[in-house]
Amino acid sequence: MRLKTIVGKEVLDEKGSIMGKVTDVDIDTASNCVNSFIITPKSGNSITKTFSRKNEIIVPFEMIKSIGDKIILKKAITEAESIVEELEMITY
Repeated sequence: MRLKTIVGKEVLDEKGSIMGKVTDVDIDTASNCVNSFIITPKSGNSITKTFSRKNEIIVPFEMIKSIGDKIILKKAITEAESIVEELEMITY
C-alpha cells in the first residue's frame, strides 16, 4: 500500500466513532516503518480536547486494527487514551 493512498482516509475507533482524516504519516527513515498517523480531527468531536496537539491527533501505528476503505482502531477512543499515554512513556 502506498502512502498517498493512506492520506485522506477516514479514521474510526472500534465503536465506529469518526475521529477524523489522515493528513500525514510519520515514518522512521532508518527502518522504513510507519510510526504513526497524523489525523485532523472531525470538527466538534470530543476527542479533539483529549488527543489533539495543535489541531492534530497522533495515532501510533500500534493502535491500528485494519486499513481498508477506512482505518479502524483496535480500541474505542475512550480506551485509546491510556494506550497513547503508555506508548509515549515507552518512547520518550
